[in-house]
Amino acid sequence: MLGFLKKPVVVTAEINMNLVALTVMGLISRLWGLSYPRAVVFDEVYYGQFVSLYMKRIFFVDDSGPPFGHMLLALGGYLGGFDGNFLWNRIGAEYSMNVPVWALRLLPALAGALCVPLAYQILVELQFSHCAALGAALLILLENSLITQSRFMLLESILIFFILLAVLSYLKFYNLQRHSSFSGSWWFWLLLTGVSCSCAVGVKYMGLFTYMLLLVISGLHFWHMIGDQNLSNVSLMCHFLARGLALIVIPVAMYLSFFYVHLTLLYRSGPHDQIMTSAFQASLEGGLARITQGQPLEVAYGSQITLRNVLGKPVQCWLHSHTNTYPIRYENGRGSSHQQQVTCYPFKDVNNWWIVKDPGMQQLVVSNPPRPVRHGHVVQLVHGITTRYLNTHDVAAPLSPHSQEVSCYIDYNISMPAQNLWRVEIVNRESDTDVWKTILSEVRFVHVNTSAVLKASGFMLSGASLPEWGYRQLEVVGEKLSKGYHQSMVWNVEEHRYGKSQEQKEREVELHSPTQMDISKNLSFMAKFTELQWKILTLKNEDTEHKYSSSALDWITMDTNIAYWLHPTSGAQIHLLGNVVTWASANVAALAYTCLSLWYLIRRRRKIYDVPEDAWQLWVSAGGICLGGWAVNYLPFFLMEKTLFLYHYLPALTFQILLIPIVLQHLGDHLRSSLLLKSMFSALVVAWFSSVYFVHCTFSPVTYGEPSLSVTELKDLRWKDSWNILIRKQ
Repeated sequence: MLGFLKKPVVVTAEINMNLVALTVMGLISRLWGLSYPRAVVFDEVYYGQFVSLYMKRIFFVDDSGPPFGHMLLALGGYLGGFDGNFLWNRIGAEYSMNVPVWALRLLPALAGALCVPLAYQILVELQFSHCAALGAALLILLENSLITQSRFMLLESILIFFILLAVLSYLKFYNLQRHSSFSGSWWFWLLLTGVSCSCAVGVKYMGLFTYMLLLVISGLHFWHMIGDQNLSNVSLMCHFLARGLALIVIPVAMYLSFFYVHLTLLYRSGPHDQIMTSAFQASLEGGLARITQGQPLEVAYGSQITLRNVLGKPVQCWLHSHTNTYPIRYENGRGSSHQQQVTCYPFKDVNNWWIVKDPGMQQLVVSNPPRPVRHGHVVQLVHGITTRYLNTHDVAAPLSPHSQEVSCYIDYNISMPAQNLWRVEIVNRESDTDVWKTILSEVRFVHVNTSAVLKASGFMLSGASLPEWGYRQLEVVGEKLSKGYHQSMVWNVEEHRYGKSQEQKEREVELHSPTQMDISKNLSFMAKFTELQWKILTLKNEDTEHKYSSSALDWITMDTNIAYWLHPTSGAQIHLLGNVVTWASANVAALAYTCLSLWYLIRRRRKIYDVPEDAWQLWVSAGGICLGGWAVNYLPFFLMEKTLFLYHYLPALTFQILLIPIVLQHLGDHLRSSLLLKSMFSALVVAWFSSVYFVHCTFSPVTYGEPSLSVTELKDLRWKDSWNILIRKQ
């Protein structure tokens, strides 16, 4: 029974020494001197702020993309013991001793290093030779721009890592398809494809381009499977469901999980709260939650409320009034009603309070039991401090003459009666009997007499404000003939209490007092996710021209660079500059592949087959991955209205670099005949690769930031007049 103990347990393993050597070289090239410079380098000033907010659990919104990449950077800070205390306000600022620079830069560097063996394996899985695969890996290893981008607290190297991992996983899955469908390894690589795609999209939305490419390729492969008569209908359905699960369901679930972790970690109120709805703000610890805790949930007749405009652009603001009136005549000569001003005020103030009144009753307190206001009910809104009624009539608004002026009515004993009835319409209602709720309900106020809708003026969107007589506050109007709805027409109750004092003086004291009731208004995760996702997609910071911004056309020929860091006293500096020979070779390879493919297609149409069928299929599949990957990661930038930088091209460049050894091997295998031509071709490849290495070494001082170069040496590196190499004045 114990006979197996008589023989030793032996484990054998195959180790690809190419992979080991490439991984070691990748780690050395990316990790060497990682803490240098110990200063803020370019966009570290941007991402570092988010890392600090993660460390302090403070909520933020970044319109550049999903949170997964930021969380990975924050993970490095957490593992390094970072407490989040550093002022990220200036490129070049020296890091204090509490900032673990090496740990913060570690994950991007590891991701960049692992891209080297991934490139090798991708070409092997594409059925190209180990020599071609080794060439692709070495080109990635020696690409200066990829080295620079991976050595700092930036996201591009992490994005490229997940993109390449997704491509490799799919290729391994596809190659296993032929002989071991539904095996353990088949499932592993299929699931890893979906996970990697989700991670790529979670780092930056640019990852969506490669994800869509793989979905298209997977769809084409499945389309060919449908024509395979050896597969039963049940087998085809299983293949379809497996791909749907791994490539759609799991990526979506993982994408949601990134936001779940993000929102779980960031539970404290912070500086970005104001762009979120009141309900979202109230779900965060501190801030609005501290103010609104314990408010009544249902708005009733007699409720004292503040009304926040849902749009929140360019700033959040609340419906407001004060004792001052509109001027009898505006600067352009138009007349006004001379009624009490109503504005949208971007600060919390006692004049933001309004009382919801039943038009059929005089009391301004909540009855017992409270009578809730429902969708479709008609109310009057009484300004809490001045006790005047919210009103609009057929008088042009001060800044928006095509809209109606909104005021609080003053009876001047003239032929302008009060028109102060408003119908409550709950926009996000589930039924027509819904109760108006604090924070949760988004409502429109429709004027009963004129059907105008209470709206924050369009001038508010452009940042225009009322003149001095309106204290530079924002205009509120009655929008006539409104079709559909815009967020500027929607309001929600932010602060709320049940009014108990009928006398005005007692009521003014009450308006300053805290609420008493305790009703929770926490949002569900899906509600918070939907709102945050919408903000990320629609929130646009003002794009300003940057010194190092560029157009997509500049990237192909590398007519631009980015100065990442300059030593305060010496000539040491770091630039995002690529290997000129590699970039030019990648363009030539893409052009050669395109021309050869067109030539082959034309000749195949004429029944002339220049290459064997298996070589042709290999050529097409490699082009679909590499040239397709370049196209989907590059061409969309021509449609984007955003500030662009050279580093946006790096994912596309990576795919283009993979195409170089593919074209070289194809030329070597099919377009050379004599021994002399073979020898000449090999010699040219060696000379070309030597030039790649030479350029890499030449520019390594501005890739790593050391050694410091003299003025003459810096001038010698300016190979193009468009490059901005920094030279100090003597």
